[in-house]
Amino acid sequence: MNEALPDVPEVRVVGLPQLTSGFDLVERLDLPMHLKVHGPLEPMGGEQLAQLSERINLKGRGGAGFPFHKKLRSVAESAIKRGIRPVVVVNGSEDEPACRKDTVLINRAPHLILDGALLVAEALGARQLVIGVTRESTERSMEAALAERGLSNRRGAAIRASVQRNPVRMVTGAAGSLIRSIDGGPPIPPGRKTSASKSGVGGAPTLLSNAETFAQLAIGARIGSERYGNTGLYDEPGTVMLTVSGAVARPMVIEAPTGVPLRYILQLAGAPPVPQGVLTGGYHGKWIDAATVNEAVVSRNSLDAVGGALGAGAILPISQDTCPLGESLQVAKWLAEESAGQCGPCYLGLPAAARGLEDILNGGGPAALEALKQVAKNVKRRGACSHPDGSAMFLESTVKAFTDDLAAHVLGNGCGRPVEGVLPLFEGGRMPTGIPGGAGEEESGASRQKIFVDWTLCRGHGLCADILPEVFQLGADGFPTVAQAKVPQYAEAKALRAVRRCPALALRVEEDTRASAPSRNLPVLSQGRGRRALGSGR
Repeated sequence: MNEALPDVPEVRVVGLPQLTSGFDLVERLDLPMHLKVHGPLEPMGGEQLAQLSERINLKGRGGAGFPFHKKLRSVAESAIKRGIRPVVVVNGSEDEPACRKDTVLINRAPHLILDGALLVAEALGARQLVIGVTRESTERSMEAALAERGLSNRRGAAIRASVQRNPVRMVTGAAGSLIRSIDGGPPIPPGRKTSASKSGVGGAPTLLSNAETFAQLAIGARIGSERYGNTGLYDEPGTVMLTVSGAVARPMVIEAPTGVPLRYILQLAGAPPVPQGVLTGGYHGKWIDAATVNEAVVSRNSLDAVGGALGAGAILPISQDTCPLGESLQVAKWLAEESAGQCGPCYLGLPAAARGLEDILNGGGPAALEALKQVAKNVKRRGACSHPDGSAMFLESTVKAFTDDLAAHVLGNGCGRPVEGVLPLFEGGRMPTGIPGGAGEEESGASRQKIFVDWTLCRGHGLCADILPEVFQLGADGFPTVAQAKVPQYAEAKALRAVRRCPALALRVEEDTRASAPSRNLPVLSQGRGRRALGSGR
């Protein structure tokens, strides 16, 4: 199972719609309908826009929750200091299988996102706008929206606007990956972490934020901070977009005011009356148990207080009839496969963590549990992006939330419940990579090769495990634990090296003819220069 969600699932609203206004009238709000529903939007000066963002307590809706007004001021200060026009980037990648809120907004209300992005570009004096997407439907909708506004990437335009499409991969949605791809590189995190506010696209100060964040800004600019604050909680006003899936009757995207009880959101989607647990924040999020669900309301602070996470707004309940550790193992394996393959804590640590959880399920006992905890601890804060940290947080939360089931597997014969595959997953896309000693500019993700062990020749020298630890681990007898396995694309060169260096000539590599076609390459964008920044207005 683990079926992928559709690009645009059912959309519901609790209370009065804001971001989803007009969804009851048409499937997609083109520019004329958008203006009929939302009305025109007047430009704002940069400091005025920053103050609005601060008054409505607007934070990034992509997961990190960074205050938008701080990001806006930081980009402006850097642009003024360096005398360079900044760049505005909308991150609509949404590469997590459990999230569809941004995809829904781009497909059905693209002009609301563009309103916010153009408002920021005008205030900052930016002359380049890029919208990052990963799906054909979002690319099509956003390109149509740009055309409806007469925006393009042609030279001489007042603002050069374009869509950057990358493969669907967990790591392509990271800010560094998106910026790198816009500059013509592979859509994977750079080797070092830099602040986009100081040096982003083309080295220019870049304001990069999530698609919903720009849409929320457009709503706030239209109705003002006072009206915006009349909806939701005092300290977290407005609405949030949630994707509810897992063990529900109807997967859906829900716009709801902050402060709505989480149990009501679950009931709306047809979740079990007493779920065994609820994964909050998606696959880089945290589990909460059934008792905690009744205490939580939809807000960042409330979910943090009960041990959950709002993250990117994904909510996934599971029923009492499934093994929570088994369900989590499916996710752990997927997270391991989503590695960009360029730092050890990720491409070695995450598969090791998944194997640790699998060992627990297979009766590995307390030693397996301790090994899993150690691996999860070791991968944190050591990767090129947040993928290892988020994955480790998910695994640690799994161990903490389901103590009874954990005890049954560690100390007994298991919980006796099946794995139903209720958490949505999909196979990763393919993306270019530039890993030293790896696949060069080839693409990573879906495997193109399989490696085989000839047991009649293997003598247990163990070089294969040293050269290709992504595939081979040695058993207690010193021999590889698998006879054949797919090779991650980033490790194809290492697989060939393992074949050449095997003293017993016991390895061979064959092409996997089922591999998918490579993804398209997109043009590199350029940028203008100037001194206009925050506070300049129109």
